[in-house]
Parts: sequence; C-alpha cells; structure tokens
Amino acid sequence: MTDFHADYQAVNRANWDDRAAAHAASSGYSYGQFAIDPTHLSHVVRFDRQLLGDISGQRGVHLQCHIGTDTVSLARLGARMTGVDFSPKSLEQARALATAAGSDVDFVESEVYAAPDLLGRGGFDFVYTGVGALCWLPDIKRWAQTVAALLKPGGRLFIREGHPVLWALDYDRTDGLLVLQEPYFETAAPQIYEEGGTYVDTDVEFTHNVTHEWNHGLGEIVTAVLDAGLTLTGLVEHRSVPWKALPELMTELPGEEWQLTDRPERLPHTYTLQAVRNAV
Repeated sequence: MTDFHADYQAVNRANWDDRAAAHAASSGYSYGQFAIDPTHLSHVVRFDRQLLGDISGQRGVHLQCHIGTDTVSLARLGARMTGVDFSPKSLEQARALATAAGSDVDFVESEVYAAPDLLGRGGFDFVYTGVGALCWLPDIKRWAQTVAALLKPGGRLFIREGHPVLWALDYDRTDGLLVLQEPYFETAAPQIYEEGGTYVDTDVEFTHNVTHEWNHGLGEIVTAVLDAGLTLTGLVEHRSVPWKALPELMTELPGEEWQLTDRPERLPHTYTLQAVRNAV
C-alpha cells in the first residue's frame, strides 16, 4: 500500500487526543452511568445485543475502542475484552472508565494494522468494531487482513458501521435533499477536513481540527472480508444511526438512535456485518 499522506496517523491522533476528555464529559457517551449502574451498557452495544448473541467466556478485541464505553459494555456481557486505540488520551479515559465500572479490561495503544504483532495472531474468538471507525483507515483490504490475523479459525468479526452512502452525503444541506458530495469508493488520497467541533454537545474549543478520512464502498468491504479468508454470515442495513449525523434533517428515535425525518427509507443509515474466519 502506498501511504499517500504519511502523517495521517499523527494528524488524526492529535484530533482524537484533543477530544477524548470532552467526549467522556458529554452526555452522549453516558460515561458516568457506568460507575452508577453496574448493568448499564452503551447504546451502540444495546442496539446490536440480539445479533451479538451470547459472548460470555469469549476472548474479544475491540479495534478503535476510543474511550472504551463499548469495550466495557462487551465485558459486562461476559467477554474477556482487550481494547485497542492509537490515541493515548482516549485510552486514559478508557482505563479510568474500566476502573470506575469495576471491569477487568486490557487497553493497548496501537494503530489498527499493527494490532496482530502486539496482541498475537489467531488468539481471539471475536473482533468487534463500532460506528465511525473505518473512515480513519486508508486501506480496507489491509484492515480485513488484520481482522483475519487476530481471529482464531471459526472466530467471528462483528462490526456495526456508518453506511458508505451516509458518509458520501453533503452534510451541510438544509433543503431536505440527499446529495452525494464525497467519494463513495475508496480513494488513494484522503478527504481532508478542518472542523472545529465534534459529534457530541460540548462547549470545549479544540486546537487540532484537521482530519484525514477515507470512505469504503459496501462491496469493497465485503470483498475485502471474503478475500481475507472469512465467510460472510450476516449483513443487515439499518434505517437509523446512533448520532445526529445530518443535523437539520433527522429525528431522534427511542434507544438514542437518529433517523432521517422525511422518508427515511431513502437512506441506508448504518449496517451490521458479521463474518467467520475459515478453518485453515
């Protein structure tokens, strides 16, 4: 793979480091609720709990775990969890959360592609990735190979992610039109953005506001998973997303999900993909 912008990790890491404490302090993550309520789960994990099934006793790794709310939630469902993230400030919040919640979770600082070298190959029953993760990675094929390297034969990939159609939209429209503005397919060069805010409500002013991002088409994602030696076992497209992705065009639903207000059937908001690593 040619790294078009060799500094993309440093640029994005600075952005996430800048926002970690504000995310933990926001109501959007319900960070403090984990210490108060030993049964509390993140709304992202609650959304997919039926599809997750019984994970008790399984060894799981959460790639791009950020401040650890989903990771701790998976541990509360009985899995032995390891969270991986490249942002040390995010991991500070994640470790504090696990301590406050009384959860035994390991958190490891690493960029995604290096995870098998740090954690070992073929040792996990499942790999979990949550919403808003893949857009930070330039090479979806390499991501799928990383997932396969972490899994045991028969181990499972579980990912819920923003739909690539959603990522390709023009987010600034107020006229109700859904307009494809950004690339749908993976490109060699990233889309470079400079935005001062974040996706949760906060009054904090940030310093590092540039990000490098990539979209990946649904066909590219599925093909990468298959080529990495996994068998697809599930693919569900959803009509909701767990944040107000299109600020002027969405209505909140029960369960902390958001949906396009006008004819939501027009838009695939998110998807859940499951696959199993083939036996060697």
